[in-house]
Amino acid sequence: MAIADEATTIADQNGTPARLEGRWSAMVVCFLLGMGSLLSWNTMLTISDYYYKVFPNYHPSRVLTLVYQPFAVGTMAILAYNESKVDTRKRNIAGYTLFFLGTLLCIVLDLATSGKGGVGNYIGLCILVASFGVADAHVQGGMVGDMSFMLPEFIQSFFAGLAFSGALTSGLRLVTKAVFDKSHDGLRKGALLFLAISAAMEFLCIFLYAYYFPKLPIVKYFRSKAASEGSKTVSADLAAAGIHKIDDDVKVEDRLTTKQLLLQNLDYELDLFLIYVLTLSIFPGFLYENTGKHDLGEWYALVLIAMYNVWDLVGRYTPLIGFLNIESRKGLMIAVLSRFLFIPAFYFTAKYADQGWMIMLCSLLGLTNGHLTVCTMTAAPKGYKGPEQNAIGNLLTLFLLGGIFTGVCLDWLWIIGNGNF
Repeated sequence: MAIADEATTIADQNGTPARLEGRWSAMVVCFLLGMGSLLSWNTMLTISDYYYKVFPNYHPSRVLTLVYQPFAVGTMAILAYNESKVDTRKRNIAGYTLFFLGTLLCIVLDLATSGKGGVGNYIGLCILVASFGVADAHVQGGMVGDMSFMLPEFIQSFFAGLAFSGALTSGLRLVTKAVFDKSHDGLRKGALLFLAISAAMEFLCIFLYAYYFPKLPIVKYFRSKAASEGSKTVSADLAAAGIHKIDDDVKVEDRLTTKQLLLQNLDYELDLFLIYVLTLSIFPGFLYENTGKHDLGEWYALVLIAMYNVWDLVGRYTPLIGFLNIESRKGLMIAVLSRFLFIPAFYFTAKYADQGWMIMLCSLLGLTNGHLTVCTMTAAPKGYKGPEQNAIGNLLTLFLLGGIFTGVCLDWLWIIGNGNF
């Protein structure tokens, strides 16, 4: 990587300091891997205006999200239950590979059908979106579990990358719309360009995770430490880094069961569930279909999505400011519950206020979503051993995806009874 490594001093279990390098490189790679784990899906959301043109009667932003989420949640539930038996390396590489192939096939599908609509083509698109859900569960749960026994900054960087994928796709969408707006078939050209960029990024993530990330000294240290505490999920990654055996003299203590970890961290899991129930009940379906007509015309929904994504990214960095980071379990729950005031705020703003107020609300929605996500994800694993932290990371991701799925279902309530259902 073209970034200078910073030496980090870490004390191991016996208090022996180990001077390690690679902290900043690892943070950059975590950021890129986070971006790759959501870039394909954010691309699909961002080019929804193209799919609304191709499939005008099928509510693409809502239906595709509803297709995506059951596969993500179902796969994540299976993986979380079996996390101690699943090889993290194979899991993550499989996920990024599936993202790459699925994105590539979206391009192939569009080219093969010449951008035509129809129920058959829509079903094909839904199948590819379902594959993104399976890939998301592999990658997001695998990466969060892996980083939960490393530094909190790695989780923060990963989730910042998730948000950056949304901000990047929104920014590029505005640029491509401006460039291709007047050209023949401009929407389609912009959509295909997006998918090509996304496929290239997913291919890069396969390389970064498989060959670069495992060899960083700081990553090898934490994985070796997790292995010494009884983790079996890191074996293949350690082997890829040239470490084939952990000291047999190290005593492996019994870890808490997944059920015990689930119950001990129920408030954190509920926090993440509620954060994403609220967010996905508004974003993106409500913003595309329930905000009415405004001066910005067809740019309006794109601007709202962009503002949400940009401030979501900002919110994932604000916990780095010490006094803004919420570590109190009670404080986190109060902050999460207070976000439900967004529901009446969005309803009355869409009905009575102008676009400036809606843009402000979208910004606040994104800011609070990003901030509370990182606060919760970094606080929960503290104080546990490596294998337990991996399990907690998987459980948190399961509840996060469960919240997204529930929010997507509730999002349909906005259009029931308005003549467009």
